[in-house]
Amino acid sequence: MTPGKSRPAAGVTARRMRKLALMALAAGAVLASPRAARADLVVLEDGRVVKVAAYAVHEAEGQIELTLPGGGGYSIDLDRVERIVEDEVEVSEVIVEGIPEPEPDALYDLSWKEGRKALYGTPYDAIIEREAKAHNVDASLVSAVIRAESGYQPRAVSRKGARGLMQLMPATAKRLAVRRPFDPASNIRGGTKYLRMLAERFGHRPELVLAAYNAGEGAVDTYGGVPPYKETLGYVRKILTWWSPAVAQADSSAGSATKTAGGR
Repeated sequence: MTPGKSRPAAGVTARRMRKLALMALAAGAVLASPRAARADLVVLEDGRVVKVAAYAVHEAEGQIELTLPGGGGYSIDLDRVERIVEDEVEVSEVIVEGIPEPEPDALYDLSWKEGRKALYGTPYDAIIEREAKAHNVDASLVSAVIRAESGYQPRAVSRKGARGLMQLMPATAKRLAVRRPFDPASNIRGGTKYLRMLAERFGHRPELVLAAYNAGEGAVDTYGGVPPYKETLGYVRKILTWWSPAVAQADSSAGSATKTAGGR
């Protein structure tokens, strides 16, 4: 042993070795484990909201299995679920910068217009235009929503359990009397009717109508505008890059006239 140096106590060395070993194991566990899943909000048809750590849709049984953040969980009928949205918010500045504010005194009009056709030239255009006229909704809006929801895949089923071209959740389909969600005519009829309901409820404000279609009316009411969910913000931004609402402007000589804004 070197003169002037003292040997470390055996107990200290052992404790240090154990600590290093535990740190190494912990680091390995972090590297090996998958990233923790974000939470989701499950909105039920009665308006209640359940925060979940995870969920699994069992289509064959018509059930959704909910795992709660604190552990445990339960299953409920899938047709009780109105919406599932990510419980992940952005700061208010992002909302202001990311979602166009309505022009001062602008009155948007989401009603059906002869010149507002479906946008993309698909086999479903005739159904879109028929249902848009029947429910007095802008046909170009309906087509943009279908593109965002399903990419025009009539048999689409999301991991959340939404179905068909306009991705109707079972509870929403039930509320709209859509019994065959994979039938294009039935699905578009229900989704178009829902857009009309939202337009009337939210004063034809396009950003609120789109946000409510994605996140539910309750979320828009709660936040007094577009809810700050990343998923919903992205959804609204995306559709507003494809589609522009018609703006109703006052005309002193003819009372009012409707001007069609850009088509895509």
